[in-house]
Amino acid sequence: MFQGLVDFLVFLILSAYYIIESIIINLIPRHYRAGWRETLRGEIALVTGGGNGIGRTLCSKLSRLGATVVIWDINSQGAEDTAAMLRQEGGKAHSYKCDISNNDDVYATAKKVRQEVGKVTILVNNAGIVSGKTLLETPDAMIKKTFDVNILAHFWTTKAFLPDMIAGDNGHIVTIASLAGLVGVNKLVDYSASKFAAVGFDEALRLELEVEGKRGVSTTVVCPYYVSTGMFEGVKSRLFPILEPDYVADEIVTAIRSRDKVLLLPSYLRIFLALKFTLPMKMLYTLGVRVLKITQTMDTFQGRQNAKSQLNGQLDGKND
Repeated sequence: MFQGLVDFLVFLILSAYYIIESIIINLIPRHYRAGWRETLRGEIALVTGGGNGIGRTLCSKLSRLGATVVIWDINSQGAEDTAAMLRQEGGKAHSYKCDISNNDDVYATAKKVRQEVGKVTILVNNAGIVSGKTLLETPDAMIKKTFDVNILAHFWTTKAFLPDMIAGDNGHIVTIASLAGLVGVNKLVDYSASKFAAVGFDEALRLELEVEGKRGVSTTVVCPYYVSTGMFEGVKSRLFPILEPDYVADEIVTAIRSRDKVLLLPSYLRIFLALKFTLPMKMLYTLGVRVLKITQTMDTFQGRQNAKSQLNGQLDGKND
């Protein structure tokens, strides 16, 4: 009884401290907090899906801050094109073809990176795919592939590089999820479910590291609205702006430098997320359908055509 009371008092004192600490930190603009880590020189940053889209832009920004960048992509030419671009800009870059949906390939390629480049200290799980179909229209193989790439790959890459981060007491694991990982979206059942899993992966991993006292390793989950990379080609948004890749990549790098735990883009969507847990479901449905038209954003979806062709080849048992 007495020990329980002591534990509760300690909890209250620590809670007050953490609340004050959080207020003070949030009063400091993020770009100033990022300034505490001015460069990433000496860091080895690995970006999955770095052959195009946000991944390529992110690689460039990490390189400009001094990091040695390792690009992984199923498209070997795209990965090498990114690496060549970074080298032309004066950076250090290495490209590898890797099928992150295959755990054996991940572990084998991770071993090569460790031998040829060094120990990865920043891991950005960025690669992702989307079908953009209703559940009943989506082939079983596509659903499995979505989960293989969008979430199961996070387990393989993290298991491959986390031990070195823990041993060196220095590391950062970035999970690129989605706003669809916080709110379900029409015609994105498989994608949304995989991104919900990615959000849970980050949160549980962060807690696990905290409980085990591995405070030198940070995690960040990134939940952006639609980004105009081609992956969501054709998507239309009535109220919220479709985000630009350069802006999203800048925000991700800032989050890495300031060690933010959660990055929601745009940040004001926190207000709408709060409504999810307070308003009646029928009211939320009416708001999404009649006012925000969120349920119609995927009606004109086309997607990145070359990525679709490549994915169809993989589902048919082919690979380049």
